[in-house]
Amino acid sequence: MSQSTVTTTHSQLATYLAELERKDLLRFITCGSVDDGKSTLIGRLLFESQQLYDDQMDALKKDSAKVGTRGGDIDFALLVDGLAAEREQGITIDVAYRFFTTQRRKFIVADTPGHEQYTRNMATGASTADLAVILVDARKGLLVQTRRHSYIVSLLGIRRVVLAINKMDLVGYDQEVYTAITVDYQMLAERLGIESVVAIPVSAVNGDNVVSASVAMPWYTGPTLLQHLETVPVGQRETDEPFRMPVQWVNRPHQDFRGFAGTIASGAVRPGDRLRVQPSGRVSSVARIVTADGDVSLADAGCSVTLVLADEVDVSRGDVLTTHDRPLECADQFEATVIWMSEAPLLQGRQYLLKSATRTVSATVMPVKYKVNVNTLEHIPAERLELNDIGVCEIECDRAMAFAAYTQNRTLGAFILIDRLTHDTVGAGLFHFALRRSQNIHWQAIDVDRSVRAAQKRQRGCVLWLTGLSGAGKSTIANLVDRKLVAMGRHTYVLDGDNVRHGLNKDLGFTAQDRVENIRRVAEVAKLMADAGLITLVSFISPFQSERQMARELMSPGEFFEVYVDAPLAVAESRDPKGLYQKARRGDLRNFTGIDSPYEAPLAAEIRIDTTSLTPADAAEQIVDYLDRAGMLVSG
Repeated sequence: MSQSTVTTTHSQLATYLAELERKDLLRFITCGSVDDGKSTLIGRLLFESQQLYDDQMDALKKDSAKVGTRGGDIDFALLVDGLAAEREQGITIDVAYRFFTTQRRKFIVADTPGHEQYTRNMATGASTADLAVILVDARKGLLVQTRRHSYIVSLLGIRRVVLAINKMDLVGYDQEVYTAITVDYQMLAERLGIESVVAIPVSAVNGDNVVSASVAMPWYTGPTLLQHLETVPVGQRETDEPFRMPVQWVNRPHQDFRGFAGTIASGAVRPGDRLRVQPSGRVSSVARIVTADGDVSLADAGCSVTLVLADEVDVSRGDVLTTHDRPLECADQFEATVIWMSEAPLLQGRQYLLKSATRTVSATVMPVKYKVNVNTLEHIPAERLELNDIGVCEIECDRAMAFAAYTQNRTLGAFILIDRLTHDTVGAGLFHFALRRSQNIHWQAIDVDRSVRAAQKRQRGCVLWLTGLSGAGKSTIANLVDRKLVAMGRHTYVLDGDNVRHGLNKDLGFTAQDRVENIRRVAEVAKLMADAGLITLVSFISPFQSERQMARELMSPGEFFEVYVDAPLAVAESRDPKGLYQKARRGDLRNFTGIDSPYEAPLAAEIRIDTTSLTPADAAEQIVDYLDRAGMLVSG
């Protein structure tokens, strides 16, 4: 190859890349009920717009002959359904993303599942989309999943919908069928607040009105699907909003440079602009805007930049930089919509990690106000959310954070909930507003703090958390430890599981949800007692690891000691001092730990008491010795 040819090739490539960069991007999803033809439609769209390479076509022909559903003809759905299980079952399970480009625009399309059990996958695909293509089988009209997906589309802020009425070839390309479905959907869209609906009659299998106008439907004079996708306006809302940038990273390569890196969520920024750091409220101005290509004089929504501020202000990952005179609201209690994505239910009172933009905090759902019947939009009273449920909850965080309502800013108005132990994403949420009580309640400064109270008592306040099966000996050992410490002149208190249920927790039962709330309340009381300088003994079965971890994290470092009173189930049941195991075995006592409700043994308890080899007195002695060695029993 000559040098001139290489130069020409490089020039053509540079020109192509420059043109590609200048094109705007439309993100859209396809959704609908099972077998509406979503994957086939995308495959046909890629094929008709000449987005397939020769090797892809060869592979498609081979796959169509082997696992296709078109009787040997090309099965375009196989271009998108990439998982083996999808091909074998003929359904879409996971979200499949495809990128393609035309002369006018770039596209990222997400093909989402139709089955109700994959609602969480559909919500994931919709979370970044600007437009939704909702398919309806012309033979069936609007189905339950059509309504469910339309509700999620509206919930996630997608205001433009293409109603693709598919399989028109199977109804003889009948205009009246198209009109009736369009009218029905327009009524649904009005209820959901969907602003724009464009109905297009198509046959994905035959290619009618996908890229080229259909000769079989001369009565339809609107755009084809691709024509509409190429010309629909891409919203500029993020650019028009006030400046917001979540800080992802503090960039300090050397002592002479300190910048704050992130992706601009909305608005624009220039050198000299006054910015506010939230939630701290400190104000500074922009000295430089640094990018991978050097300094720039303007950056707007979607740009990844590093901002250098004129003043030495404290900024950390998770903070948000905002326009100083139009800041975000900061709060620690919110109302929010939650889409639950886990097999294990969402329980009121259980603590999760909440991640919004770049900030992660501890959060508790208190309470679930209601869940939504997405078919009727009815609000149903609920105390928990199951897999794929959508509900409205009140959420309490352990610290204030800057946020926006999701309807105002999709980046700062969205969050995920993460299981504290497994780190699985278990829910996705949308902020509505801050609860008024969060704005009216503030910490009151108190001069006498925990260190003064501890010094007065010649000890350090702490919590000994005794956990184990019923009958393991927790209460007996806690009582002996209490007596020993009091005899030594120490200040103590015992919170016993049965005793607390006579008063503070008398309204709670033994369901998984009530057990979570039982421990949450006791943990908060134990925290106050430790703050008062008391050595607090908590004797509770506390069967769930997540709640014991929550209690630990409420305390100051080094002041929470988990004591695993370990007795095998057979040993604990043989003791049965209260006759509870007998009741549970007869079926007279439901949700009893060890019988029909699980016990999650501690993974790394500070103290393990083997009740098969230690007497209660020996166990108490071991615990007191541990406290002394840990520096809790200060002398003098």
